[in-house]
Amino acid sequence: MSGTEENLNEMLMMRREKLKKLKELGKDPFVIEKYEYTHHSTTIKDNFEELEEKTVSVAGRIMSRRGHGKVCFMDLQDSKGKIQIFIKMDVIGKEEYEHLNLLDIGDIIGVKGEVFKTKTGEVSIRAKEITLLTKSLQILPEKFHGLKDTDLRYRQRYVDLIVNPEVKETFILRSKIIKAIREYLDERGFLEVDTPILNTVAGGANARPFITHHNSLGIDMYLRIANELYLKRLIVGGFEKVYEMGRMFRNEGMSYKHNPEFTNIELYQAYADYKDMMELTENLVAYVAEKTLGTTVIEYQGKKIDLTPPWRRITMIDAIKEYTGVDFNTINTDEEAIEVAKAKGLEIEPGMKRGHIISEMFEEFCEEHLVQPTFVTHHPVEVSPLAKRNPKDPRLTNRFEAFINTWEIANAFSELNDPIDQKERFLEQVKQREAGDQEAHMMDSDFINALEVGLPPTGGLGIGVDRLIMILTNQPTIRDVILFPTMKPIDDEE
Repeated sequence: MSGTEENLNEMLMMRREKLKKLKELGKDPFVIEKYEYTHHSTTIKDNFEELEEKTVSVAGRIMSRRGHGKVCFMDLQDSKGKIQIFIKMDVIGKEEYEHLNLLDIGDIIGVKGEVFKTKTGEVSIRAKEITLLTKSLQILPEKFHGLKDTDLRYRQRYVDLIVNPEVKETFILRSKIIKAIREYLDERGFLEVDTPILNTVAGGANARPFITHHNSLGIDMYLRIANELYLKRLIVGGFEKVYEMGRMFRNEGMSYKHNPEFTNIELYQAYADYKDMMELTENLVAYVAEKTLGTTVIEYQGKKIDLTPPWRRITMIDAIKEYTGVDFNTINTDEEAIEVAKAKGLEIEPGMKRGHIISEMFEEFCEEHLVQPTFVTHHPVEVSPLAKRNPKDPRLTNRFEAFINTWEIANAFSELNDPIDQKERFLEQVKQREAGDQEAHMMDSDFINALEVGLPPTGGLGIGVDRLIMILTNQPTIRDVILFPTMKPIDDEE
């Protein structure tokens, strides 16, 4: 064992010894059930003139202590901020003052006392009574060294929130963003609903699902990769505007913008199309930015981004022409498309058609340019199994993806409501799945049945909520906007 580990173990044992001593003195903090506090730290500071020399009580965690002799100071951190506690032996009594030696940084205390300003002008509380509410048996990272190990920060978010208060502000803003999204939709007549998280068929997106087993039914089930197919069933049933915001699960790679468990919102509106969804998307994002940040012009990692509607609109084929010079309006066969892709250095997989090549070309050469909000429209039918075909060119669909900061943050289309076409596309997806594509759609016979009952013309939209929050909170990784991101257990790593 290293000297550092020995010192750490010795310090941890000292905390346990202090707890033992406290119990012997009849001051076991773990028997206390509640503490009545009157104010938060920031309320006291903001209303000093009104509260000066008044008695208040606060509760929070000791973040630092200093002083010696008959006077000491502590910084107490509560959910709103910090405030200084001034403790004088003459005021709280010699015995109670000596018991302060049994307190450590990280302990949670309740303080009752009078509000005043020190000679240096700092608003503080002159303690009359201190109650230990929780004894911390672990050691917080030093304030100035901080919790720099990002892996540890995500594993121990509770410590991260204590020593890096700005992290808490990000998650408060996250909550406000989600609330604003709901406000926008609720005010426009959308109904929030719940659909199953456990599915017998994984559908609604091209993604690899997590598989689990239902013992009682004796069947494998899937954590939902999307809630699209259930929400569209509700439109069939007669609802005109529905949405659901919640967790989706995709058994795929992890990156700065991918977590296996993430928050998504999908909404559907009867008698609307993909153009209505475009207007809804840009107006919703602008509303949320204005409501939570007070502006629609934001900065993300040094880049100025203007979220003000209307956003740029460009077809996928035109984007490819703009950024590569290749015009797929003049390329009509799969063979021609494959030759172009090879010339551009793209990897060709078996079964790829013109539509797949268009999609690959766009992803490879165009997305990196889409920093300002942009709607990219008219995706090939091969990569859009649930979208309505474009009447002018049935090889394309009336679909869009919205990009901000080069990332796809939304996907929408005029929903395919032709049950015969939908079944054929599902069968094509099943072939791709049988050929080894684990992200291809499964056949959902009940959904086909729902379409045969009749789905009105419908516009549908999905928004990646975590990515939108990353942009609005200026966070570089999705792990910084998810309180408890997916992590590999340390035991497995060892």
